[in-house]
Amino acid sequence: MRVVSLIPSATEILFAVGAGDEVVGVTFECDHPAQARGRRIVSTTTLAEGLSPREIDDAVAAAVAAGEDLYRLDAGALAGLDADLVVTQDLCAVCALDAATVDEALAHLSCRAEVLTVDPHDLEGVFASVLRIGAAVGCEAEAQALVARCRDRLAAVERSVAGRPRPRVVVLEWTDPPYAPGHWIPEMVALAGGECVLGTAGERSGRVTWDDVAAARPDVVVVAPCGYDRAGAQEQADALVAAGLLPAAVRVHAVDANGEWARPGPRLVDGVEELARVLHPPA
Repeated sequence: MRVVSLIPSATEILFAVGAGDEVVGVTFECDHPAQARGRRIVSTTTLAEGLSPREIDDAVAAAVAAGEDLYRLDAGALAGLDADLVVTQDLCAVCALDAATVDEALAHLSCRAEVLTVDPHDLEGVFASVLRIGAAVGCEAEAQALVARCRDRLAAVERSVAGRPRPRVVVLEWTDPPYAPGHWIPEMVALAGGECVLGTAGERSGRVTWDDVAAARPDVVVVAPCGYDRAGAQEQADALVAAGLLPAAVRVHAVDANGEWARPGPRLVDGVEELARVLHPPA
């Protein structure tokens, strides 16, 4: 089977269930595992490089308002790969190509590849995506084992923090302007032994104000800007502290948002484990 992955999380899942050798095409963002970088890139962004978080937010808002795509599909590269399966998403137009765009491109190319669209909104949805992708590439048993390992690790975290005080946590999915989290992130905070005081599990992330952040009275602020690694998140966290935008005496922790928070894949468990160590060091 020849597989094209149009979302980084699917690429991670495909390699994790043992189907990495069948992956022939990826996006420019598919950087984990390292082997994924060696596959042909078929999707890139239309956003300019070097933009600040504020400039990215402005550019995304303008593109969405104009009905423009934020990603560019290389139809020529896709045609040359002769794919049997294309994995895409229908979760967020800011995160990857719209599923309709993929369908149109395949129809234009007269490509008969099966299109698998995943749309996780919570952790159960993430695990369901792993199972669907595994089944699609003939690695159902491996996918089931991967999900079982993830569930076991999360259960171990829950046991370790059970009965402990739950710090109030604000997660910033974006910093300029600030966005409160949605989807699976509030669940991650709860599993790690915290109380997510802004944002709603299963819903989309939403724009808030710094007054909202202060009113939430957080004990910990997790800086997890979508699309940024730990170094990029730390840079933004330092800027927030220097600007005095966060409540006084609050603990600030920057995370690998790109790898362990924003992408709906197995490494979300790593994010939960790390946050549990931050919130409950003795445990």
